[in-house]
Amino acid sequence: MGINKFSKNISAISAAMALVCSPMALAQQSLLVWEDIQKSFGNEEAVAAFEKQHDVKVEVLEMPYGGQVESLRMDGPAGTGPDVILIPHDQIGGAVIQGLLAPIHSEAAVVDSFSQSSIDALTYNGTLYGLPKSVETVFMVYNKDLIDELPETLDEIYDLSLKFREQDKYGLLAKWDEIYYSYGILKGMGGDVFAKNDDGSYNPNKVLLNTDGAVEGAKFIQKFYTSGAFPTGIIGNNGLNAIDSLFTANKAAIVQTGPWALQPYKEAGVNYGVAPLPKLPSGEPMGSFMGVKSYSISTFSKNKELAQQFIEFINNFDNAKRRFELTGEVPAVAALVNDPVIKNDPGARAVALQSVHATSMPSIPEMNEVWALPTVRCS
Repeated sequence: MGINKFSKNISAISAAMALVCSPMALAQQSLLVWEDIQKSFGNEEAVAAFEKQHDVKVEVLEMPYGGQVESLRMDGPAGTGPDVILIPHDQIGGAVIQGLLAPIHSEAAVVDSFSQSSIDALTYNGTLYGLPKSVETVFMVYNKDLIDELPETLDEIYDLSLKFREQDKYGLLAKWDEIYYSYGILKGMGGDVFAKNDDGSYNPNKVLLNTDGAVEGAKFIQKFYTSGAFPTGIIGNNGLNAIDSLFTANKAAIVQTGPWALQPYKEAGVNYGVAPLPKLPSGEPMGSFMGVKSYSISTFSKNKELAQQFIEFINNFDNAKRRFELTGEVPAVAALVNDPVIKNDPGARAVALQSVHATSMPSIPEMNEVWALPTVRCS
C-alpha cells in the first residue's frame, strides 16, 4: 500500500471517528413522563435541572391520574407508552400482576428518606414498585364561628352534636356509610379489611370486617344516625355534596373531609380550623386510610435506570418542598414534616400529623371488590 493511499485511509478513518464521537452524532437520551392533569407545573423547575444535569430530554404529558394504568396496558406493548407513570398506590397490585410495573432498586438512604407508611403502600409482595409523590388522608375541619376548637374525643363530639341538634344545627357530619371515611373507627375498635400474613402482606382470604371489634365500631357509628345527630341526606351518592353545603352554610360545626375541600371552604368564606382526627372511645387516636400517589416505572421502558434517577431527583427534599409550595400536594419526605413550609400550612400539617396514625389502603387487587361494596345501611 502506498504512503499516500495509507494516509488517505487514515484520514478517512479519523474523520469517521470524529463524526461518530461528535455530540451531534450521539442521540440524546429521553424520558416520557405521565403526570396528573394540571399538576406538571409543580415539577417544571426540577425537570429542567434534571435535563441539564443528565443531558437528557424529558417530555411531560398530563394524563388523567386514575386511568394511567389502563392507558399503559395499551400503549406500553405498542412502544408509545411512558417511562414513568403516576398512579394511585392501590392500583399497584393489579398493575404488577399484569406485568406493567418494574421494581425500584433505590439505595436504602433514598428509600429511608420517605415515611415508612408511604413506602409500605408502594410495596407489593415484598418488592418496591414506586417512590411517593404525595400523601393524602382525611382530617377534621371545624367552623371557628361555632366552636373554639375541636373536642379531644369522638365521645365529646357526639355529645356536642346532640346539643347542636337542639339549635337546629349539626355538630359533626361525616360520610360514614363509606368505608373510606369510617375505616378509622372500625380498625380502632378492633376490625380491619384484610388480615396480614407473617411477612406483612395482606391475606385476601381472611376478611376482618365481621370481627367483634368491627361490629362494635359499626354500632358506634350507627348511633350517630339513629339518634338524629346525622341527617339522612348525607347517605349515598350525594352525601358529600350535602355535607359541604351544610358546612358552608354554617349549619354544621365539624366535618370529616380531606385537603381537597379546603379551597372551596375558603372561597365560601368559612372561618375554619383544621385538626387531626379525635380519639376513639378506646382512648386510641382515630386512624384513617391514606392514599399515596406513586411515581412508578413502566416495564416497557428502555431507560429504566435513568427513569429511576429521575423519580429520585424530583422527590428529593428540595424538589418535593418546592412542588408543595406550588401545588399544595403534601410530600411523603419524612424530614419535611417539621419544615416551616408544612408546619405553617394548616391542611398540610393536619395531613402530616394524621398520617402517623393512618393505614395505607391495601394495594392488592381484591381491594377493588371492597370499594364496590354497596352503601352501608345506617338507619
